[in-house]
Amino acid sequence: MLLRPWREADAEAVHRACQDPDIQRWTTVPRPYRPEHALGFVTEVTGRAWAEGSGAPFAVCDPATGDLLGSCGLISIDQAGTGEIGYWTAPWARGRGVMVRATRAVARWSFDGLGLRRLIWQAEVGNHASRLVALRAGFRVDGRLRLADPAPHGTADGWIGSLLPGEVPAPGSTGPAGPGTLAARRAAVFGRPQPVLFASAAAGELRLRPMEEQDLDAVVRTCQDPESIRWTTVPDPYDRTDAQGYLAYGRHAWARGDAACFVIADPDDQYVGTIDLRLSAGDPLLADVGFMTAPEARGRGYLPAALVALSAWGFSTVGLARIEWRANVGNTSSRRAAEKAGFTVEGTARGGVQHRGERVDVWVGALLAKDLA
Repeated sequence: MLLRPWREADAEAVHRACQDPDIQRWTTVPRPYRPEHALGFVTEVTGRAWAEGSGAPFAVCDPATGDLLGSCGLISIDQAGTGEIGYWTAPWARGRGVMVRATRAVARWSFDGLGLRRLIWQAEVGNHASRLVALRAGFRVDGRLRLADPAPHGTADGWIGSLLPGEVPAPGSTGPAGPGTLAARRAAVFGRPQPVLFASAAAGELRLRPMEEQDLDAVVRTCQDPESIRWTTVPDPYDRTDAQGYLAYGRHAWARGDAACFVIADPDDQYVGTIDLRLSAGDPLLADVGFMTAPEARGRGYLPAALVALSAWGFSTVGLARIEWRANVGNTSSRRAAEKAGFTVEGTARGGVQHRGERVDVWVGALLAKDLA
């Protein structure tokens, strides 16, 4: 791995790399990205950062061939001894651990050569590839914050991480979130668009897909139904603004990687219900499931089929070990659906949840991976 200052001869490769949709989606490069942008970057922007001491941008290259592999360096350095790291990998160099090695090298140089006291990393929520690089380089992802300079057409919600001297993994170490770990597996899942799952019911094949604008009216009707209000915590009264909020929640939850919210669609792709799989913040192998059915679709076996499909995906793809279900005592429809899908009711939690201003008893059940075997 060779990290060196940028040269004018790099402009063509930079221009080619920055045509990549992922670089354009997750960074603030100009759109469209023209040859003059690349030339200005390698001859003016990077040189000015070095001259002023405000940054330390490096070209990441193959030492044998000289081919450009990516960009990595300090995009800012403050007087308090903190630097911010930024990087991108050329599309032809991905999948080789290039940026993990480059980021570690820049981090070691920043601490040992510049005497910095801390490095920070920021990325838009949803950029799981960048997050995985940061984790493997030793950064601790501490939380979320609003980005000061979000990418165009992105969101202002960002992840932030920090790295201190002595925390850079040793050369050759896979470090946290290495290949084969649960973190790497989840990054691969949630770093892609939300999938469509399929389930077989007596009435035909069902699709579990992301919620869309076309579903909003059906969601409103379902959440205004007396049975939905009785057994769930949907707002009462419920209007289209609430449905739009649920749509936004589902999209943001997928980007964060902490939940998967699906619409259950019938063979005609019409909304017949919703089903959510929410990952536990305290136990990475645990999730809980919640669901509701449109009034006109009840009693057709849709929910047991959807539960089986979603649970199988949770175990095989997300790597879960246990999925929990809860329902207020007396909600026999929810209990029947869970039991038909293979859930075992394990007991009753007295005063287990807050519901419409009071504590109520809830049934608790669970499904394990071996239950679907």
